[in-house]
Amino acid sequence: MANIKHVGRLTSNNRKIAVAYRVLPNDPDHALVVDTATLSDADHDSLMKLIESPAGQQAHELAVAMDRAVLSDGSRMLPRFHATGRLKKVKTSEVEMTPNNTTAVLLSEINQAVAEQKGVTVADLAIGSDTKTETVATVNEMPKTENSVLAEADAARIQAPTDGVISDEQLAASLRSQADGMFKEAKRLREQAEELVPTKKKKTEA
Repeated sequence: MANIKHVGRLTSNNRKIAVAYRVLPNDPDHALVVDTATLSDADHDSLMKLIESPAGQQAHELAVAMDRAVLSDGSRMLPRFHATGRLKKVKTSEVEMTPNNTTAVLLSEINQAVAEQKGVTVADLAIGSDTKTETVATVNEMPKTENSVLAEADAARIQAPTDGVISDEQLAASLRSQADGMFKEAKRLREQAEELVPTKKKKTEA
């Protein structure tokens, strides 16, 4: 079975978690996670389907895919989980990533290995200034899409909370930044489309 990104467990009690952000800006020793056991059955199923989907596996940070996902009640996943206190800050040294049934690696070790491979600090991983993105547990390099660049930049804009829950202001700032990035990307794609096949203007009758 292929490795699955974004899933792990807490070392203290083996509770299963989904890792929304692997590195927090200004606080590289902490991550933002969702304790999946605290979710309703419907929300749990929606989260797991997202994680296992191409959108979830291609996302550099799961939180970006969560913001675009819709729960069974029609609400967006990331804002809903934030509003209901499901996003928690934990130490990366207390998180084991479990990409498959036989592998368990501390998130802190993964972050450190990736940082050393890139020649940066762990804190820099939240900024997304490199042109590569790492694969959980295997630390393989692969070309990064423009969406993953936006995802990493988006992660850098969320300031690390002190009480384990990000504030409304921090989440709103992150979502606005992500929306701006998506708008610019859409504009660029339209310009490329126009260069390839210009839009034909309808002739008006005299």
